[in-house]
Amino acid sequence: MSSIKRLAGQTLIYGVPTILGRFLNVLISFGLTYLFNSTADFGDYALVYAYATFLNVLFTYGTETSYFRFAQMDQFRNDVYSTTLSSLVATSVLFSSAMILASGWIADFMKLSLHPEYVIYLAFIIGLDAIATIPFAKLRKEGKPLKYALIKFFNIVITVTLTLYFVGLCPWLQVHHPDSIFLKIYNPEISQVGYAILSNLIASLVTLLMLYKELGQFRLKFNTILWKEMMVYSLPLVVVGLAGMVNETLDRTLLSKLLPYDTETNKSMIGVYSAGYKIAALINIFIQIFRMGAEPFFFNEANKSDAPKVYAKVMYFFTIICLAVFLVVVLFADTIWIRYLVDSRRNPEYLAGLPVIPLLAFGYVCLGIYYNLTIWYKLTNKTLLGSYVTVIGAVITIVLNVWLIPKIGFVGSAWATLVCYLVMTIITYFMGQRYYFVPYNVKAIGSYILLALAIYAAYYWGTAQLSELLKVACGVAGLVIYTGMVWMRERAGFINLIKRRG
Repeated sequence: MSSIKRLAGQTLIYGVPTILGRFLNVLISFGLTYLFNSTADFGDYALVYAYATFLNVLFTYGTETSYFRFAQMDQFRNDVYSTTLSSLVATSVLFSSAMILASGWIADFMKLSLHPEYVIYLAFIIGLDAIATIPFAKLRKEGKPLKYALIKFFNIVITVTLTLYFVGLCPWLQVHHPDSIFLKIYNPEISQVGYAILSNLIASLVTLLMLYKELGQFRLKFNTILWKEMMVYSLPLVVVGLAGMVNETLDRTLLSKLLPYDTETNKSMIGVYSAGYKIAALINIFIQIFRMGAEPFFFNEANKSDAPKVYAKVMYFFTIICLAVFLVVVLFADTIWIRYLVDSRRNPEYLAGLPVIPLLAFGYVCLGIYYNLTIWYKLTNKTLLGSYVTVIGAVITIVLNVWLIPKIGFVGSAWATLVCYLVMTIITYFMGQRYYFVPYNVKAIGSYILLALAIYAAYYWGTAQLSELLKVACGVAGLVIYTGMVWMRERAGFINLIKRRG
């Protein structure tokens, strides 16, 4: 239980600044639905960052997880930081330069032919972020979650502040106060989407500067033997990462190519779908915060005799909390999130994205469970086997999207995401139990999943004709029922935990 408390403590330290930062990031994403002129602009913005996630995997090529793994080994401990960072700096410069040189062709491929500058901005963002990956990993490895989280938080604060300035304030000043001093650094020829991306670029540069101490610890030491072993370990993780990005973001790129409408209508529908996706992704805030503390924690616990039992307890409590977050999202999706987080009053077409929210939200629950389960192949060095699971998921994603998008539009993409993550979770569980047995309490976890789904089903079918206020009341009642059931079942464990801390 002390290990669980330590993980909870680290997650809390990561979580407070990180959750504030991520909420700011989420809010500015939804705020862009108010600031952009159309849903098509939001679709362009979503497309750029959908491609960015693929490129981020290529730029970092699994080095973060590899760093955690090899930093545990005495023979490599002194060389792993400099070797990994040297590799990333070299490849980031190479990859970013290639993107800049091919920006026109890449923009055509992304259906953004009029804006090749977006690709150039993106090349710098991903290159800078890739270089920052290992200094950030060093902070996590050394148990400095507060500094880690604060730098991440300030990155988002800078992005949000600059976005509000360039995308919100400056266009307003240009109309109402064209002589304002605040317009001195504003170029009206740059689009709103362009300025939103530029804001991210400036924040990435400042973030790298804030890591000056960690970068100052870099030494010109490149251990070729270590690097080769790291590549053998991490390159299968690239397959995992790319397949994971296929599962997470390919839907938006396929929507741009498979929806049977004109280019602007397709972009508008991508914007609508992306808004619903971001509402469901509120669950991902919790998942990402958990992962920040969990990944180094799992590796640090690996050599202890009771590690499998600890992993089982982590999964158990993670699922309970994740399902609570799931209910917060789906029970208020139609009364709060879709109506007030996005500009559905000026652009009522955003309301069409409501059906995808519960499908994607439960998909994120499966994804969170999957992340817990993947520890088996990271600890046993069977990353190649782990890559097979994500490849299967990617195949499911592609096939279902290609089949369903022409039939039912972006709702088909939501179903593809849910099925993909569910299948990956099931396969990973059975493979993991074979190679690294963990005594997960499957029956109890399954009962909580069924409880959460039953509460949502009752809400969905029972509130269709009710007023918005009564729907909110029913959503609150659903949360109370869930938390009450959890408390009745787990109160003894919670009380023991509180007594031990006392």
